[in-house]
Amino acid sequence: MSGTSLDGLDLCVAEFTREGNRWTFSILSSDTVEYSTEWKEKLKLAHTLEEGELQNLDKELSAYIGQKVRFHLQTNHITDAELVGSHGHTVFHEPQKGITLQIGNRPEVREEAGLPVICDFRKADVELGGQGAPLVPVGDALLFNEYDVCLNLGGFANLSVEENGLRTAWDICPMNIGLNHFAHKLGLDYDKGGHIAASNPMDGRVWHALNQLPYYSADPPKSLGREWFEKEIVPKCDRLTPEESLATLSGHAAVQIAKTLQDIGARKVLCTGGGAYNKHIMSLIRQSISGELVIPDNSIVDYKEALLFAFLGLLKHLGEINVLASVTGARQDHSSGVIFK
Repeated sequence: MSGTSLDGLDLCVAEFTREGNRWTFSILSSDTVEYSTEWKEKLKLAHTLEEGELQNLDKELSAYIGQKVRFHLQTNHITDAELVGSHGHTVFHEPQKGITLQIGNRPEVREEAGLPVICDFRKADVELGGQGAPLVPVGDALLFNEYDVCLNLGGFANLSVEENGLRTAWDICPMNIGLNHFAHKLGLDYDKGGHIAASNPMDGRVWHALNQLPYYSADPPKSLGREWFEKEIVPKCDRLTPEESLATLSGHAAVQIAKTLQDIGARKVLCTGGGAYNKHIMSLIRQSISGELVIPDNSIVDYKEALLFAFLGLLKHLGEINVLASVTGARQDHSSGVIFK
């Protein structure tokens, strides 16, 4: 799994067991391969490349992912892995235009990893009229159903929830994609614990303008991408100092997340993703909701998304549904993914 926040490549080896209709899992090993400065720049600028250059980067990233998978398995002495489920890295995501592209989903992953690979999960959903996101709610429903809401604080904050017997999910607002963007202007990878944001004032006018964006009043299914962030968020914050932007975006994320949780009557919320370590935002959310925010152990916080893409791959391998129309708005439930045997 490679996310929009460009932290690195998340690797998770898991074992899944099904007894009747009940699935369980065990994480056997996990790691984040931090991207080098060179890789960060390549992925950050991927959307600006000409077609041929992007195809070459796609091949290069596919080989890189396969190599890191093989090295991780060897390092952890895992010899009985059966398949790889890989998300790749999103370059374009504008489902309203029928566009989504994740690179790192080519046969080179299979060639380098030495295992069957299932990948490119989003494209088929967009072709069926769906948002192509979020994709992990089927895993939330089958693996984490002791929680009524699963909240992921990654590049974008998103959640999934069971309502009237149907699983629904959507992107809430920008999270680490925005915070890291402005932390980089200070020479930092990220604002650790939200300390800078907590130490600086929000800009009230920008905060108010952000909260009035039309996306927030639209009904799901809906999803966000880098394109929306660069068009709607960056211009509003660029007149601020990086410190003010961090404070304002943190306050914005907290209010949108808290409002969403309150609106759906969230009672017990599983909170994962890198944003779960942002003490400032977590404190702001907790002050504004009546439900319980549960932060699990670090292996789940850090690797739940990678775990669930492995699970999506397994479901595809079994020929079972792994994308829910009630979540993405596609014309039907389906089993998505490309298989390289």
